[in-house]
Amino acid sequence: IFGGLVWILVASSKVPSPMLQGWVMFVSVFCFVMSTILLCLYICGAHGGSSSWVTLDVICQETAALFYLSAAVLEAYFTYSVGWFSASPLVMTIYQENIAAVVFAFLATLMYVIHKVYSLLRWKSS
Repeated sequence: IFGGLVWILVASSKVPSPMLQGWVMFVSVFCFVMSTILLCLYICGAHGGSSSWVTLDVICQETAALFYLSAAVLEAYFTYSVGWFSASPLVMTIYQENIAAVVFAFLATLMYVIHKVYSLLRWKSS
């Protein structure tokens, strides 16, 4: 959910910095699709109780956490740099949308890290 909010907020800010915010949008869409596919596979029972699926889950959550951390830091840097030139109302709207995107990106990072910790505990016990 947080990743979807990041994508929506960055896309609605008219993407003033395409290279930097393109990475943020890629990360949010990629992690959303990856998490949805893993969820569907777990619901369908495709894992069959195999311990290799726990390893796959740990790897996916770690990748998502690292991607989101990099995206959140880049988005925070961009938002900080835009804040210095906030003279017009349009720039202030973009600034406020990007602040919300930064908050949700860090929340998504936190959720993936928490899930990774629980996945590692489950991996260690299997």
